[in-house]
Amino acid sequence: MTLIRPFRALRYDADRVDLSRVIVPPYDVIAAEDRDGFFERDPHNAIRLELTRDVADEAGTDYAHVRETLDAWIAEKVLTRDTQPAFYPLRQSFTAPDGSTLAREGFFALVHLEDYEKRIVRPHERTLAGPKADRLKILRAANANLSVVFMLYEDRDDELAPLLTSALDANELGTAREASGSEHRLARLDDANAQETLTAFLADRPVVIADGHHRYETAINYRNERRAAGDGDGPDAPHEWLLVYLANAFAPGSLLLPIHRLVLKGALPTDEGLAQRLPGWECRDVAVDDPADVPALLEQYLEPLADRHAFAADDASGRLRIFSRPADDGELTVRVIHREVIEGVFDLDEDAVRGGAISYPKSALQTARDLRAGRGAVALYLNPLEPEDVFRVTAAGEVLPQKSTFFTPKLPSGLVFRPIDG
Repeated sequence: MTLIRPFRALRYDADRVDLSRVIVPPYDVIAAEDRDGFFERDPHNAIRLELTRDVADEAGTDYAHVRETLDAWIAEKVLTRDTQPAFYPLRQSFTAPDGSTLAREGFFALVHLEDYEKRIVRPHERTLAGPKADRLKILRAANANLSVVFMLYEDRDDELAPLLTSALDANELGTAREASGSEHRLARLDDANAQETLTAFLADRPVVIADGHHRYETAINYRNERRAAGDGDGPDAPHEWLLVYLANAFAPGSLLLPIHRLVLKGALPTDEGLAQRLPGWECRDVAVDDPADVPALLEQYLEPLADRHAFAADDASGRLRIFSRPADDGELTVRVIHREVIEGVFDLDEDAVRGGAISYPKSALQTARDLRAGRGAVALYLNPLEPEDVFRVTAAGEVLPQKSTFFTPKLPSGLVFRPIDG
């Protein structure tokens, strides 16, 4: 049972700040060289609640300045607290890689923290200790959820969409736009019947973490600290709940993109060598003269093979090789490619991969350009996973291989915050 509840959001006052200037990408995708630009964009930019200006300062800080900043903005009424609990629908309008315009609708809520063993909240990837230690420092200092964990639920018939759309059209709170052109429209859903419908719907379903595994596990650690300190573990204890964004994995705007592989050193074997190392795989050659043509060629030749194990190999020789074989074993294609291609063809075992033998670009065009600029030896282009794959694997208690999923668009920080005060 996934327990959710409405909450009293702490939000920017749209009359005092330009939301477009204060939202910021998730902390873990902001490049070190970009931090200063966000700090300078606006004195109330949300990056000041997430990161130090200089990466070198992270190790030594206790993030006490974050709590001080939060208190100052509340005192200035730049941030204001809603008086009544609500869910907060969000519509993200964006341009997909193929040029189409999509919109993803979901909502902010509190979710009850559950240990993974219960199979209620399900991870799809493993985490590292370093980022969790850093996020725990900031959670202790701020005693607030300042960034959001992105979760997916299963709603194949899109039953909740009318409730979210109605609130977005009737109760808009503000709109923020990013330089990329993505638009984020925030609204409030405070109708008691609608809230009950959302709560009851999620109660019958598990959720999968799409983005924010480190933040979720940090919240579990913080919860355990508070329990050990005697602060309670009852259903109303504030540290038992976490701010999340929930979206339907099967809705049209929930875009799951592939992450490709760029083998940094090595070479493709000869045609005879490939046939020997990839028995049972069919191969088709496609001419490619310009890296700008690669995305269209993948759309034409690789995407139709989504029901097979398939990939495209590119060594900048002017030939794009499209490989495929039947997928009759139910195994994820990305696992097959790591075993039969990355290890079987390039002799790169798991230790070599972890050591940096391959990189993981998200854009096929950028991958093709990097390859031809000498920043890699062979590109392996993949089809995206399906939401069905993510739910099937996580339902079995497994995680996906490293760098298997790219959920887009990212969820910016700064739209809503949540003090952990009950």
